[in-house]
Amino acid sequence: MFAPIYALYVEKVGGDLLDASLAGGVFALAAGIVTLASGRFTDKVKESELIVILGYIIMGVGFLLYIICNSIWFLLFIQVMVGFGEAIYSPAFDALYSKHLDKTKSGKQWGAWESINYFTLALGAVIGGVIVTYFGFNVLFIIMAIISLLSAIYIYLLPRKVL
Repeated sequence: MFAPIYALYVEKVGGDLLDASLAGGVFALAAGIVTLASGRFTDKVKESELIVILGYIIMGVGFLLYIICNSIWFLLFIQVMVGFGEAIYSPAFDALYSKHLDKTKSGKQWGAWESINYFTLALGAVIGGVIVTYFGFNVLFIIMAIISLLSAIYIYLLPRKVL
């Protein structure tokens, strides 16, 4: 919901295009480093759903912090935090998804997941733009946080089999 209009938000907190690029780089660097560690940790945990939940909670809190962001330095901190959250949940999510694949149709099933991801990004980009245009960034951040936190609660409440 946020990616297409991110540079506008950076400008709102006093940054420019270079700051937006720097923040994007900080996010990707933090996520890349943490993803390696999270992937290793995921293989050692019996209930990797709990790692997904932790990632969603961290991201939800990060989205709420955007509401009170008032400087580029604070924005960089939030970017690292959201990057950590995404990096923590991503390997665990992928491992869980892989466990539930039909091995004879894994390409088709991964293709379905990837296409759903792109369709969701497309819809989210449009909805995010509409929300910010008519209601402002804070409403968008609250919605993003609610979605993340509700996802964490939903996953927590799902029945799990410990393998």
